[in-house]
Amino acid sequence: GASTFIAEYAPDKKRGFLGSWLEFGTLAGYIGGAGLVTLMTALLSDGDLTSWGWRIPFLIAGPMGIIGLYLRMRLEETPAFAAEVEKAEAARPRVPLREMIVGQWRTLLLCVGLVLVFNVTDYMLLSYMPSYLTSELKYDETHGLLVVLAVMALMMIAQPFAGALTDRVGRRPVIAAGCAGFLLLSVPALLLIREGSLWAVGLGMAALGLLLVCFTASMPSALPALFPTRVRYGSLSIGFNVSVSLFGGTTPLVVTALIGATGNMMMPAYYMMAAAVIGGVAVWFMTESAGRPLPGSAPAVEHVEAA
Repeated sequence: GASTFIAEYAPDKKRGFLGSWLEFGTLAGYIGGAGLVTLMTALLSDGDLTSWGWRIPFLIAGPMGIIGLYLRMRLEETPAFAAEVEKAEAARPRVPLREMIVGQWRTLLLCVGLVLVFNVTDYMLLSYMPSYLTSELKYDETHGLLVVLAVMALMMIAQPFAGALTDRVGRRPVIAAGCAGFLLLSVPALLLIREGSLWAVGLGMAALGLLLVCFTASMPSALPALFPTRVRYGSLSIGFNVSVSLFGGTTPLVVTALIGATGNMMMPAYYMMAAAVIGGVAVWFMTESAGRPLPGSAPAVEHVEAA
């Protein structure tokens, strides 16, 4: 929803840059949440955390959620969506679910493939790796989280620059570079991480984090451009959430099971490589959208003179 909203409001030539701020905010939320937990773990005893400390994140998040809901309720629909609603009211009032799925099945498969490589690598780095550092490298939880926090801060810095790059060179080259990077560097990066020293772990994690930026900076503008305005929100929601549910969210569980079944500690790297191959196939069939109007929408420019 947020990516669709930004994509439909953004000028065609700045959609990548503006869309990249969506994941910038996501990373900021991750850093805020993980940073708070790390601080509490360092300052409070286990007894204090169990008795009252666990309430602190909820006391902070509650008001923020209310503010977010208020802002969401005050937002106006995008001009592209409003124009589509007017057309629908004059013709068919609703978009059937069949049209969102059957009529868009090829694009849905493409969406699932792109989201798969994005979310598998994202969950691997930001969700699974802290546990990997703790269980396999015997890092304590605080130090493992601090490493991941530093990587996320680096990703935040790179995010808008990578988003602007997608406006210049296109979404496809940036996503393809990320897929190629994960295919070629996942094993070396994990070998560095398994070396165990702070510099090696930091370098390996930073390499994976910068490769992940190829996806976090480009997907918010690339994915909405797959679908026409009439079905964009519904079809994108279906493709995105199916892919996240089946492949992204299950990544830590599947990788843990694979390590347990094979005893191979390099399995996280192989899993990311497999995801990169699928992502590369999806990029091959993807149409470049940088600098072009969204399907079903009029050209969007920053100034009247640009029209």
